[in-house]
Amino acid sequence: MTYFFTDNNDPYYRKKLGNHIVNTNCSVSHNRKALCCKMSVEFDYYIDSDKKWWCHFDDDNYVNIPRLLSLLQNYDPMYDWYLGKTSIKHPLEIDDREFKKKIHFSFATGGAGFCISRSLALKMISVASNGQLISVGDRIRLPDDVTIGYIIEHMLNKKLTVIEEFHSHLEPMAMLEKNLLKNQVSFSYSGNNLNRNVLQLNQLDSIHNDSTRFYSLHCYLFPELCRWKNHR
Repeated sequence: MTYFFTDNNDPYYRKKLGNHIVNTNCSVSHNRKALCCKMSVEFDYYIDSDKKWWCHFDDDNYVNIPRLLSLLQNYDPMYDWYLGKTSIKHPLEIDDREFKKKIHFSFATGGAGFCISRSLALKMISVASNGQLISVGDRIRLPDDVTIGYIIEHMLNKKLTVIEEFHSHLEPMAMLEKNLLKNQVSFSYSGNNLNRNVLQLNQLDSIHNDSTRFYSLHCYLFPELCRWKNHR
């Protein structure tokens, strides 16, 4: 179910992942155009599949896959669903230069992840497929996740459904209570060694390079899969 979209060829991961790693041939830059390019390839790849859901997560996310699957069972992919979490409190306001007016819309931050149902993705084809997503991003001059929100909320008039169990690095990870972690879908991190925004799980840090706390989280959620479980 999991595919990795990258901007280069890595023999090690190609050997491990086979056709589940996709070279987008986009720029390695983190600028707006490069991000929209990668998201565009990801969208087209999904459309060519037979999957019911397209869920995007950034490379600084930990995804609790069983919880994600459990969540998606509550939503019918034959209906239009845009699931995710905003990074700002209010809808984004931008200028529509063509019609000379203000536009308001919400978007799910890629830093927490989002899911789009098959039904909604098919409606996006006319405005997002075959590089059109890049063109939309160029027109509004905003990055990939914001462009997705613009297409869905403004162009298609479909609303975001906020999922509180998605978490980005813009939230304080330390505020997530340990006894509730099993119910969350996605996690993130940010910062350096002096000022880190990470989960309050540190039992593995002394024996494993776990500065993101993702390995500790993995062992907490799935102790039977953790090779360090006898050392905790």
